[in-house]
Amino acid sequence: MVDPNLRLIDASTFLKIPEGEGFPELWSGYEAYKEEHIPGAAYADLLKDFTNPEGKAPFKIATREQFLKAVEPLGITDETYVVIYDRGPLVNVDILASDWSARLRWQLKYEGFDNVAVLDGGFRKWKLDGRPTESGISTYKPAPFPGKRREHLIVSKEEVKAALGDENIVLINSLSEADFRGETTTYPRPGHIPGSKHAFFGSHSDPETRLLYDDATLRATFEKLGALVPNKKVITYCGGGIAATWNALLLNKLGQENVAVYDGSLNEWAADESCPLVTG
Repeated sequence: MVDPNLRLIDASTFLKIPEGEGFPELWSGYEAYKEEHIPGAAYADLLKDFTNPEGKAPFKIATREQFLKAVEPLGITDETYVVIYDRGPLVNVDILASDWSARLRWQLKYEGFDNVAVLDGGFRKWKLDGRPTESGISTYKPAPFPGKRREHLIVSKEEVKAALGDENIVLINSLSEADFRGETTTYPRPGHIPGSKHAFFGSHSDPETRLLYDDATLRATFEKLGALVPNKKVITYCGGGIAATWNALLLNKLGQENVAVYDGSLNEWAADESCPLVTG
C-alpha cells in the first residue's frame, strides 16, 4: 500500500556535453518520464517550471512567485515527505550522481521545506534492480506550499567575491578535474575560482553498487578539504548550480549545515572579466 503522505517526484533533465567546442545541450525529461517512471511518481520540470527564464545565467533559480506556482501541483504540505529521483547527470557520460534530484531537493530546502530525500542510485539503479515501472502521467492533489524562503542557502557573485581569501569560508568546485584545471572549453573562460578546493560530484558513489559510499568514506573526502570544520561556512559551485547541490546534499548528510550554493556558478562568474580565475 502506498503511503498517502509520500510525494514521489521524477526530476529528470537531460544534459549533453559536446565532445569538442560548443555549448552543452539541455532539454526537459518530461517525454522520458511519460514513457517510463517509477509507479506513482509525478514529474517536476526543472528546466521549464523551476528556473527563472529571465535569469542572466542558464538555470537561474526561480523567483518565489514562480516557484510557488510550479510546486503547488506536487501537493507538498507539512504532513508530507518528498522523495526525488532522476535518470543521471548526463546523457552521454555515465556519472554516478543524482544532481538533478539534488537541485530540486536544495530548492525545496531553500524555499523552507526539509522533509525531503533523494533516491540513492536514482532511476538507473531502480531499473537495474528489476523494479516495476509504469508509463503515463501521475499527479497529486495540489496544495499551497508551506515553507518560507531561507536566503542564506544561496549566494550571489558579489558574496563569492567577498569570500575570496576568507579563512572561515571553504569554496568547493564540484566539476571534473579537467574543468577544475582549466583544460576544457565548456564555460566562457577556463579555470576555477581562486582558493577553491576540488571535489568532483561524480566521485562519491561505488561503480559496482551504483550507491553512495559509506559515510566514513564520504567524510574522509570532505575532511581533506576542511569542509567539515565546525564554525566554517562552505560554498559549493559548478557550471550552472546543479552539480554543486549534490556536494551540498552530501555535506548536509555528514552534518555540515552551514552550506550555501553559488547559483550562477561558472556560467556567470567566467562571463565576467572582473571575476578572477586560475588554471592548473
